[in-house]
Amino acid sequence: MTRKSRVICVTAIFCFVFAAAVVFAAAPPAAAQKTVRLAYVEWSETVAATNMVKTVIQEKLQMGCEIVSMTADKMWAAVAAGTVDGMVAAWLPTTHGHYYEQYKDQVVDLGPNLVGTQIGLVVPDVAVGRQTAASGQRNEPYIKAAAIADLKQYPDKFHRRIIGIDAEAGIMKKTREAMREYGLYNYELIKGSEVSMTAELSDAIRKQKWIVVTGWEPHWMFGRWKLRFLDDPKNIFGEKEAIHTIVRKGLEKDMPDVYRFLDNFHWKPAQIEQLMIWIKEGDGLFPGEKALRYMRYHPEQIESWLK
Repeated sequence: MTRKSRVICVTAIFCFVFAAAVVFAAAPPAAAQKTVRLAYVEWSETVAATNMVKTVIQEKLQMGCEIVSMTADKMWAAVAAGTVDGMVAAWLPTTHGHYYEQYKDQVVDLGPNLVGTQIGLVVPDVAVGRQTAASGQRNEPYIKAAAIADLKQYPDKFHRRIIGIDAEAGIMKKTREAMREYGLYNYELIKGSEVSMTAELSDAIRKQKWIVVTGWEPHWMFGRWKLRFLDDPKNIFGEKEAIHTIVRKGLEKDMPDVYRFLDNFHWKPAQIEQLMIWIKEGDGLFPGEKALRYMRYHPEQIESWLK
């Protein structure tokens, strides 16, 4: 090797080592390079909660976060298999009780992140006409059914349909059970999505048509319209529930900061409903941008999740 070749070689090696040192020095810690993966279902409250968690992870923990939309059954399976790190969408003990029994030994339940939820069959509670001060009379709701069993009296009024959401949702399983228990054999449970269900509900209320849908709280539709749950004396849909945070095994060791945050994450129905209404506004902003707004309005609450 000539002297000139040796000089070129040494210079090249020096440049490579220097560049590597600069890259290494500029690189974030290993933990900061990890990406958190969360599963969710396209339900309003789950979209709100998942985007809230994602935004806090990105803004406060300075970590990447990917959210993956899937059906409820696949969501539970993904957490159990460890292909995602967790979810904030487990309705327990009733709605997702069958999923919990199937996967409880493969996941970690961090407990409720929201208490006071409810599922069931829902109808408009809108009255025909308007109440006048002179008459002193209260107009009755145009839908007379008060309980699930009453649906048998009005099959034609309801067009023999119960408007549902995605087939694998826990509320759909409970609705099929309720149809058997209450003898609603001449009704059909219509599969669809939350979007299609609320669209039909909106159209029916506007035209004062009879309709019954699968519904749950918290949900923005209860803030937009006057609705009521049909009485369920057989308790098929269960009592008030809670939404739990479920994570994969090993998360506490792999991502302790994320685990601690998810363990602390909780809020009240009125708080999540506020974010749901913002997301539903349709002003062109993404759910994550609405979550950032929530963070600005509630800094103390956000900090309490990170302790």
